Amino acid sequence: QVQLVESGGGLVPAGGSLRLSCAASGRTFATNVMGWFRQAPGKAREFVAAIRWSVGGTYYADSVKGRFTISRDNAKKTVYLQMDSLKPEDTAVYYCAAGTVLSIRDLSEYRYWGQGTQVTVSS
Repeated sequence: QVQLVESGGGLVPAGGSLRLSCAASGRTFATNVMGWFRQAPGKAREFVAAIRWSVGGTYYADSVKGRFTISRDNAKKTVYLQMDSLKPEDTAVYYCAAGTVLSIRDLSEYRYWGQGTQVTVSS
C-alpha cells in the first residue's frame, strides 16, 4: 500500500500563489508516477500535472501550463505543485495520486489517492 497526504491548500486572491505538497509513504517503489488532479463542484475530476519518479519527466494540462510547476524530492518521497497566477477557475479540491501509470492523464490508472486539499481563489 501507498499512503498519500496532501497539504498546502487555502484561500488566495486571484493572481496569487500557493504550493501544495504530497508526502508519500509505504510501498512507493511500486509506483512510477505521481500526479495531481482537481475536482470543482459539479464537475468531473480532471488531470492537472504529473511527474515520473525516476527520470523526472513532467506533464501538464493545457489550462495550467506556464502557471503551475510540478517537482519532486525523491529523498523525502514528496511531490510539490507550485501554483502561480491563480485564477478563480482554479478553485477546486486538489488530489494527489500515485500508481504504475502508462497513460499519464487517465485517472483510472492511478491506484492510490490522497484525501484532497481545498484551494479557493477569490476574484
